[in-house]
Order: sequence, then C-alpha cells, then structure tokens
Amino acid sequence: MRCVGIMIGLDLLRPAYAYGSLLKVSLPELSGLGIRGIIVDIDNTLTEWRSPLLSDVAAAWLTQAAQDGIRVCLVSNNSPRRVREVADKAGIPFVAKAQKPRRHSFRRAMEIMETTAGQTAVIGDQLFTDILGGNRMGLLTILVMPISSREFFGTRLMRLVEACFLKLLKLT
Repeated sequence: MRCVGIMIGLDLLRPAYAYGSLLKVSLPELSGLGIRGIIVDIDNTLTEWRSPLLSDVAAAWLTQAAQDGIRVCLVSNNSPRRVREVADKAGIPFVAKAQKPRRHSFRRAMEIMETTAGQTAVIGDQLFTDILGGNRMGLLTILVMPISSREFFGTRLMRLVEACFLKLLKLT
C-alpha cells in the first residue's frame, strides 16, 4: 500500500510536458489539444527573478497566444505590486499572493479566463508549486527550465529537493 501512495504522489509531480523554456511551448499544439487558457508563472518562467522586464520574445509569445484566441493569466506567489508590474506591461490579468500549490488561485485564474480545467494549461518552472498545483486541479501541466539561476533563497533550497524528484521522474 505504501508504494501506491508514493506513486500517486509522484504522479502529482509529473508534468504532461517539459521544455527548455516557455518560448519552446507550441501554441498551435496547445490549441489543437483544446486549450483555451494558459496560467503562466512569472519569476524564472516569463521573466527573470524579480525583474519587471518582459523580453521581446516573451512579449511576442504572449501576443501570439492572444492572436490564437488563447487567454493568459499570470499566477504568482509574489505580492500584488510585483505581479501587477509585469501584468500591466503584458496587458493580461493576474492572480497575486497565489499560495501555489493551493487550488484557489488556479480556480480564480480559470474564472478570469472563463475556462474549465479541460481547457486550461499551466506553465511554470517549479514542480512543487506550478506542476503540483496544476495536477491537483486536473490541468495540463508544462514544466519549463528556469530562465536564470538567480532566485529567492527558499526557492534555491527547494531546487535541491526538486532535483531528486526530477531524477525519479526521469526528467533530467
């Protein structure tokens, strides 16, 4: 029985897809899977940690999503001020102080985008927040590698644990 519990736990950490960066995620492929909304993490997924700057290629990816009829909502554990700074530049809605992997922020983002779980993907760089939270909600989960090695101290500590799980999941 104990092994079954461990396997269920590992499945909650397993992303449906893994890419080197957000920019490698194919919007036409997601659209073909019926995805109509994407929840995107900010730090080290869309921007470098603590940076308000949105790269030209990241901005173009977000513009293409809108042109393809895919709604995007930023969901971050950061403060409203920090998240608004990026969201305003991108012209997209957001949920701040999300407390990922808790479900409420994912539900709120789907309400904002007017999507269901089957129509929603989540893209992020962390197993224990983005992927775990998305899988708990039944969303299509996409893990991307962090943009930068600069991170919050607590995140760097979690990366050590995450590295073990990435090996167990055969994602490294």
